[in-house]
Amino acid sequence: MVTTLSPTPNEEQMAMIRQSAHDFAEAKIRPNVMDWDEREHFPRELFSEMGEYGFMGVLVPEEYGGTGLGYAEYITIIDEISQVCGSIGLSVAAHNSLCTNHILMFGSEAQKKKYLPKLATGEHVGAWGLTEPNTGSDAGRMRTVAEKQEDGSYILNGAKNFITHGLSGEVAVVIVRTGELLDSHGMTAFIVERSDKGFRGGKKEQKLGMRASETAELVFEDCHLPADRVLGEVGEGFVQSMKILDGGRISIAALSLGIARGAFNAALAYSKEREQFGKAISKFQAISFKLADMATELEAAELLVREAGRLKDAHLPVTKVSAMAKLYASEVAVRCANEGVQIFGGYGFTKEFPAEKYYRDCKLLTIGEGTSEIQKLVISRALLK
Repeated sequence: MVTTLSPTPNEEQMAMIRQSAHDFAEAKIRPNVMDWDEREHFPRELFSEMGEYGFMGVLVPEEYGGTGLGYAEYITIIDEISQVCGSIGLSVAAHNSLCTNHILMFGSEAQKKKYLPKLATGEHVGAWGLTEPNTGSDAGRMRTVAEKQEDGSYILNGAKNFITHGLSGEVAVVIVRTGELLDSHGMTAFIVERSDKGFRGGKKEQKLGMRASETAELVFEDCHLPADRVLGEVGEGFVQSMKILDGGRISIAALSLGIARGAFNAALAYSKEREQFGKAISKFQAISFKLADMATELEAAELLVREAGRLKDAHLPVTKVSAMAKLYASEVAVRCANEGVQIFGGYGFTKEFPAEKYYRDCKLLTIGEGTSEIQKLVISRALLK
C-alpha cells in the first residue's frame, strides 16, 4: 500500500521516509547486490515491490496513484537506496525523473490518467529516449524520425541507445525528429507502449558498473503511433527535454551523493577495524586526512544538491544550480570511491568488499544525463547571460 504523507513533511516525517528507504534497501537489496551485479540481472520484481512503498511515484500527485511528495523527499530516497546499490538507485531515478516526470509535466489529462497510476505503483517501469548511437550531447542531429500520416497518426523509424530499461520498460517516452535537422523546434515527444507494433528492445549493453540497471537500445521499424501519443505540442520535444533534464540532473546528483556516502561509510568502518603496526589504520594521519577530505566534500555536495531540490520544489529557476549539483556531486562520488579503494588497500581491489563496486559504479555519474563537460557549458552559459 502506498504511504500517504504530507507534501511538505516535517522533520519527523522526513526521518520516517529516510528510515523506510534505508530499511527497504538493507532488507531487499543488500543481500542481492553482488549476485545481481555478477549476473547483470535487472530485478524487475523488486520495482513492483518498491511501488508498494511509494518509491516509484514520489513526485506523482496522489490523484494519479503517487505519494505527492517533493524533491526534498525524493533526494532522500535516492540517496538511501544508492548507498546500498547504485544500480537500483539509477533505475529508480530514471523511472521517476525522466519517463514518469515527463508525462506528469507535459501530458494531457487523459495521458496522465492512463499512464501515471501504473508507473507510480511500479506495475509499469518507464524508459526515456533522447540519446542515439551517433548523437550524445549533440541531440539536435538525431536521426530517429516520425512522419505524420494523412489520418494524423505517425510512423517512427530509427533507434535510441544507452536507454535505461530499454528491454524491460513497459512504457517509454521518446524524443524524435518531426522537422528539420538542427531545428530546436523540429523535435517532438511521444509515448510508446511495449506492445506497439514495430517497437522493440535492441542490444543490451555490457557495462563496467551499474550492471543491475538495464541499459539497451530502443528500435523503431515502421512503428505506428496514434495522434494521441504526442506529448504536449508537436515541435516542443527538445524544449521539454531540457526542462526534464533540469530535474534529471538533481536525480543524478542525489544518486552521486548516495554512492559517495556508501563508499565513505564503508571506508570509515574498515579504517576503524583494520590494524597495521599495532593500531587501527584510522589512527594514521594519511588515512584520517583522506576521511576528513571525503566527509567535507560530502557535506558540501549535499548542501548543493539540497539547494537544487529546494529551488525545484519552489518552482524557481534551477538550470544553473542543478548543473552545479550534478557536476560537483558526481565528481565527489568519483573521488570518494577512489579514496575508498585506497583505504581498503589490496582488499579494495577484490569483490569480497564493497569498495570495488562503488568504484565501478561511480564513473557513469560524470557521463550520464550530461557529461561533466556539458554541465560546465550549462553553468558558464548561465553565468554569461
